[in-house]
Amino acid sequence: MDSSVAAAEIVRTLIAVDVFQLALIVIGTWLLIILSSRSLAWLAKRLAGRFRFYTLSAIPILRLLIILAGLILFITSVIEPTVENLTVLLGLLGFGLGFVFKDYVSSLLAGIVTLYEAPYRPGDWIEINGAYGEVRTINMRNAEIVTPDDTVVFIPHLKIWDQLIFNANDGSQDLQCAADFYLHPNHDAAQVKQVLHDVALTSSFVQIEKPINVIVQEKPWGTHYRLKAYPVEPLQQFHFITDLTIRGKAALRNKGVEFTTAVSLAQRDS
Repeated sequence: MDSSVAAAEIVRTLIAVDVFQLALIVIGTWLLIILSSRSLAWLAKRLAGRFRFYTLSAIPILRLLIILAGLILFITSVIEPTVENLTVLLGLLGFGLGFVFKDYVSSLLAGIVTLYEAPYRPGDWIEINGAYGEVRTINMRNAEIVTPDDTVVFIPHLKIWDQLIFNANDGSQDLQCAADFYLHPNHDAAQVKQVLHDVALTSSFVQIEKPINVIVQEKPWGTHYRLKAYPVEPLQQFHFITDLTIRGKAALRNKGVEFTTAVSLAQRDS
């Protein structure tokens, strides 16, 4: 069949379309997306650990299935679903979208890849292009993350093609935190290491099952201690780091350990 004839047949079919039926399909799809997203988000808030991440991860997948089902219903209501009609329609749509909305289509395709490969999921703490925060929502075109300053950042999925993605917890509740201490080199390193280990072990936020590590590095300006441990929940990471820092400094001062001076830190940064 000639493409112009096929296009004319499609137009004649569009004239006889039931507009009320199309409106019901669009409204029904929209309502299903909202209800399913809000219901799963409500359920996720009442779950803990891995079940919360699994529930949040199901939101974009369910949204995609609803959109695909609604799109199929819409197309089959607009035109007669013959091979010729569908071939012409898909060809026109592909050409138009590819030419006019190249970046938008790239983001949509990257969104599908994101759902399959899952480089990030709702509930993950990620950093992309300098923006760090928790993934709140994965839409078809972009992901929404909330930074520690409670700022919402919209990141197009096409960033996965050419940007490094840092995922701190990767779909689990295990997110490693680190507190830094800069000390004068004249001290008992073994004692300081044990003190910092005990500080993490006695924190009310610590996840006991995960390892606690103290990394020691000697620098020209002093000794750098990095206390690494895991909070019970990723959302507690900033409270956890604050707790480790405050109690760690107090414990070290009680042992008579000196911290580096401002001059030493300036030398470190230079």
